[in-house]
Amino acid sequence: MEHVNAPMGALKGVRVIDLSRVLGGPSCTQILADHGADVIKVEPPTGDETREWGPPFEKDENGDNIASSYFIGVNRNKRCISLDLRTEEGKAVLLRLLESADVLVDNFKAGSMEKWGLGYEQVLKSKFPKLIHCQITGFGADGPLGGYPGYDAAVQAMTGLFSINGSPQSGPTRIGIPIVDLGMGMNAVIGICMALIERHTSGLGQAIDISLYDTGVALQFPHGSNWFMSGNRPKRVGNAHTNVAPYDLFPTKTQPLFIAIGNNGQFRKAMEILNKPELAEDPRFVSNGRRIENLAALTAEITALLADLDGAQLNEQFLKAGVPAGLAQSVDEVVNHPHTIHRKMIVEDDGYCGLAAPVKFSRTPATFRSKPAPFAAHTYDVLEEAGYTEAEIDQLIGLGAVVSRRNT
Repeated sequence: MEHVNAPMGALKGVRVIDLSRVLGGPSCTQILADHGADVIKVEPPTGDETREWGPPFEKDENGDNIASSYFIGVNRNKRCISLDLRTEEGKAVLLRLLESADVLVDNFKAGSMEKWGLGYEQVLKSKFPKLIHCQITGFGADGPLGGYPGYDAAVQAMTGLFSINGSPQSGPTRIGIPIVDLGMGMNAVIGICMALIERHTSGLGQAIDISLYDTGVALQFPHGSNWFMSGNRPKRVGNAHTNVAPYDLFPTKTQPLFIAIGNNGQFRKAMEILNKPELAEDPRFVSNGRRIENLAALTAEITALLADLDGAQLNEQFLKAGVPAGLAQSVDEVVNHPHTIHRKMIVEDDGYCGLAAPVKFSRTPATFRSKPAPFAAHTYDVLEEAGYTEAEIDQLIGLGAVVSRRNT
């Protein structure tokens, strides 16, 4: 990820008004911003609540908290202002900003925009026919759960992701990252980019409906496909795979090693490296289906073979031979790994450190242009661009429509 000051990238020229907070929406808009979109983050008067989701916190010279690592992780490359959309003046400012916008992203509770007189079908569609409005909600606007609020872990539970994670001993277990929020953010980026492409043909924007619930359901792979075909409820298998073997985390003399074998050729190579090629010819293990049927025996054989081996050395042997494998590393080991550094997956600049953009373009790379901004840091810049004078901005601040300090 290159460090430049001017917006550039595949989405250069796209302007996004970001009304979202927490994670799903901000992760979406950070991806858009990394790739050149001009993202204006519009926070409520109390600010994005993840500014308080710590420790750890970034601190100022007086030792006071500025923002949490959680907020900083998904809000770079954005310009920040704050509006009170409960006021007529605040809504008028938003509508002014939308005159030059391509995309609007919000993750308010379903119906909030309509309640404020800012609904897509009622107002925005006719007023801004080219606008793409991406609405992110917990469960959508209608249906049995429509309108209810949603957070990642609760939706993980409701969409069955807990049920397929963990082991028989652990019981249902939350996936250790906010996978539904992050998946929803990626789905939102995909939807926005598709809508931008379609707009070239039609000349029209449209509304995009993205929900946590739909994202969680769509992540049920291969367990959904397995259930459709077999009718059997998935079982928790720990680190193993329900359809492929050997595909599990194994102890070694040093560090646990995950072996992810997807075909018979890889299995033969692995057994040769482990000096037990006859296992590949064993009738119990000659095919993936047979290996799944005899998984306990296979696991016992491999566990015994790895007990006295160095995990790192074996991992290198496997990878060089074309056998997928990976050491179970901690976060600090990952961010300091030579390949992470080679792939430029860490951004460091002026006290900022974050995970870089994973999508690599040959001509229009993602860029790092600015650290996550303090609350309302770009108020005058953004509003002056929209045609407001300094006196008008001061007046809007005095009315409470534009907010310059967080209402904590």
